[in-house]
Amino acid sequence: MTTFTFVTILIVLAAVLMILIVLVQNSKGGGLASGFASSNQIMGVRKTTDFLEKATWTLAAAIVILSIVSAAFISNGSESSSAIQESIIEEAAINSEIMNIEENAGSDIENTQN
Repeated sequence: MTTFTFVTILIVLAAVLMILIVLVQNSKGGGLASGFASSNQIMGVRKTTDFLEKATWTLAAAIVILSIVSAAFISNGSESSSAIQESIIEEAAINSEIMNIEENAGSDIENTQN
């Protein structure tokens, strides 16, 4: 498994975790914290909200950093060119050969006329 693939898997995992954490939160401060309104809880309502907010920011930062790291490894990991790149190179070579043939034919015609 290449480094690029490993970093991509980490990005996907962080994104899935972030989706779950955001879905648990309520925009008005409820969400997961509203379900634990009893007085005998281990973590308070405020601490649960703080934890979810910190987890969201941490995962967002992790996704940004991992995206930058993956961009650094993408050029190292894919040394072979894609099919589209190969077809563009082939077309450029064919066009170059056609231009050379046309130039040579034009100079041959000028030489025969002189």
